[in-house]
Amino acid sequence: MQYIITAPAALNCTVKLPASKSISNRALIINALAGGNTIPENLSDCDDTDVIIKALKDNPKEIDIKAAGTAMRFMTAYLAATEGEHILTGTERMKHRPIAVLVDALRYLGAKIEYLGEEGYPPLRITGRKLWGRELHINGNVSSQFISALLMIGPTLRDKLELHLEGNIISRPYIDLTLWMMKEYGADAEWTDINVITVKPKPYTPRRYYIENDWSAASYWYEMMALNARTEDTVTLTGLMDNSKQGDSIARYLFSLLGVKTTFVKDDNNGPDMVKLKYSGHSVSHLEYDFLNCPDLAQTFVVTCIAKNVTFHFTGLQTLKIKETDRIEALKTEMRKLGYVIEDRDGCELTWDGTLCKAEKDNDLDVAIDTYEDHRMALAFAPMAFTRSYIRINNPHVVTKSYPHYWEHLDNIGVEIEQEE
Repeated sequence: MQYIITAPAALNCTVKLPASKSISNRALIINALAGGNTIPENLSDCDDTDVIIKALKDNPKEIDIKAAGTAMRFMTAYLAATEGEHILTGTERMKHRPIAVLVDALRYLGAKIEYLGEEGYPPLRITGRKLWGRELHINGNVSSQFISALLMIGPTLRDKLELHLEGNIISRPYIDLTLWMMKEYGADAEWTDINVITVKPKPYTPRRYYIENDWSAASYWYEMMALNARTEDTVTLTGLMDNSKQGDSIARYLFSLLGVKTTFVKDDNNGPDMVKLKYSGHSVSHLEYDFLNCPDLAQTFVVTCIAKNVTFHFTGLQTLKIKETDRIEALKTEMRKLGYVIEDRDGCELTWDGTLCKAEKDNDLDVAIDTYEDHRMALAFAPMAFTRSYIRINNPHVVTKSYPHYWEHLDNIGVEIEQEE
């Protein structure tokens, strides 16, 4: 299936963003470990969160987490520390996403986990039991989801967990988000040195918990405002906090460099905070940034910069190669199809110096963007319609992984979406 997307002339709207997937998934695991009887409020309705909800509710013998990388990492640790035997599996892509770092760490704490296919990859057979807290050393440059998975089970261990993160620590805001949420549920967990996190065996306390809306989803509306580039238009986004712990909230500062101004507004009826976006008319001509702490924003900024003819040099992208797809190669391939040449270096940097090439088709409007079963490819490329007559997106339904109502929201603001089989 393919969508042909045509943008409206103006962009004036209020958007109810989806709840944060990152917070939802952590809250579900922590709440389950706390023995909470009430599920967190305002949960994300995306695919990744849905598989965790079903796994925790139905407790099936075999759990298929599909393409949800977060769910695979978090559920592996949760099941290892919880009584019962389960098989944890997913899509073919998931069966080629490495998990040995997490499995080795859990085994060191006493977990019983077997590989049912290729060594180091799902599917897994997990026999849950009470685990021991120990001093554990792990590379800081692995996925922060491995680290968060270990931290969240910390309060349930027989002794304290002392986690030493060696070398360069990536995606630190996601680790800090996990620690903050753990403490919200009563855990004793904190940084005790520059690279050491200590979690004491103090049980979680059940509580009501409300999920903030998603800054990652907000980034695509920032992108639309930057590309629409009309100073008279306003976009209002609901449920975003000025003091958010979400790492992707950095988007508001980065987009200020591309001309989008952010204003926080309190709701008159005591509802959630709102953000109002305006285009200032001023943008840098070159952008450099290290995405080590917010890699999920990389696709958004690659597409935005190229569509605005802003050259860039982005670093800290090493985790992009093990996401839903190899995002570095996917970005290079799809941009080349449109006539832009991105260079990569060592699998962790992307650069565009303005170099162009011949588009895949004589009329580049006939080029269709492949999404590689990766929601962020569709989410990030669709706003290019604001700088072109239209853009074609293949397999557009991949957005359900994190933003199920994306196309509906675009339709509501006047974006024309034509479907072709």
